[in-house]
Amino acid sequence: MGSFFRVLSSERLKMSKSRIWLLLLASPLLSTLIGALTETSYSDANPWTVMLGAMVTLHALFFLPIMSGLFPAFLCRYEHTGGGWKQLLVLPVSRTSVYLAKFTVVAGLLAICQLLFLAGILAAGWIQGFKTPIPWAAIASSLLGGWVSCLPLVALQLGVSLSWASFAAPLALNVSLTIPNILIVNSAKIGPFYPWAQPVLAMMPTREENFGAFNLPLESLMITVVGSFLLFFAVGLIHFRRKEI
Repeated sequence: MGSFFRVLSSERLKMSKSRIWLLLLASPLLSTLIGALTETSYSDANPWTVMLGAMVTLHALFFLPIMSGLFPAFLCRYEHTGGGWKQLLVLPVSRTSVYLAKFTVVAGLLAICQLLFLAGILAAGWIQGFKTPIPWAAIASSLLGGWVSCLPLVALQLGVSLSWASFAAPLALNVSLTIPNILIVNSAKIGPFYPWAQPVLAMMPTREENFGAFNLPLESLMITVVGSFLLFFAVGLIHFRRKEI
């Protein structure tokens, strides 16, 4: 356990010295702008729910999946250059601790992004001047569901980033698999099983006009998410522990 916290501190220091964490601000800021400009009076639904759906479309459809691949690639970049893996693994730390520490840092960054997104929701609602009570349960379910749905992607992309020495290759793969979300979320058969589409499916508030995979109950989606997370996490960890450095 001690080695885990040492590696975790090292990974956190890497991230704090770079400016890549500023990307956490991009999606909440853009989403706040979208929320502030969203027309909510056309629907009989709760205006908070209508606005949340508009904000989630950008945030969870593109930004969350991309960041779930960008941060693991960035954290592994240091070890892939200049014999970093050999320098790291000669220290009294286990490979399991290294894997868990990198995963924890990325999961923590995405949790911070979700909290910033919450601030954006409240700010946009204040700008809109909503008088209806804030649906805290629906917002909390959306934020938590989106974060949990990113974890399989983080595990998958971490495994890829640990295996590929290139920083650009895992990132390009992730972006190329994120773009089809526009079409895949409309499929009730494919969408729930596509890791890059799961964050937006989990975050989209339940409304009568939802279609495609958005009609899937959150509980059913979470079963798929947890199953894929356990699979990707285990495969990635086992591969890293057996990988020759």
